[in-house]
Amino acid sequence: MKKEEFKILFDTYFDDVRRYVLYRSGNEEIANDIAQDTFLRIWEKQMTIEPKTIKGLLFKIAGDLFVSQYRRKQVAFTFFSAFQPNNKSLTPEDEINFQELINAYDTALKSMPEKQRTVFLMNRIDELKYKEIADQLGLSVKAIEKRMSLALEHLRTQLKDKISGLILFVLGFRLNRIKTETKK
Repeated sequence: MKKEEFKILFDTYFDDVRRYVLYRSGNEEIANDIAQDTFLRIWEKQMTIEPKTIKGLLFKIAGDLFVSQYRRKQVAFTFFSAFQPNNKSLTPEDEINFQELINAYDTALKSMPEKQRTVFLMNRIDELKYKEIADQLGLSVKAIEKRMSLALEHLRTQLKDKISGLILFVLGFRLNRIKTETKK
């Protein structure tokens, strides 16, 4: 593989590989490291790769590297570190409820089987369609549908006590937002 070919490969697929590992690990630093190691393996082995199978191969290598690293140490999840609502529109009770909801959701994601969590996050965060997820993971659309169904059922079960609070929180948050916007 020539340097130019490798650069095109890297530029085209690095973000996809990094995001895939991020969904599996929940840690951006680990995702970056494993994505880089994936491409390093390709470069070091000077692999000849068919264009049809390139994405699947990259995901397979990244997945194997992640599993190897995961076996060596347990990973801490930080799915909600970037998302925070506008605290000016929240009451102290809303802030407590929101924090409890974040903790419950984080716990539910942590306890979700990895394959289901990966599909769930690819669909909900990246907004990928089932067909796109199936293509990236090298699975059938039916398998993706099944994993997504199981992931949603897992969340429903884990968050059943929080669902009514979630609905009230979202409604309250939206009403506060609407009130704030109409005052402007």
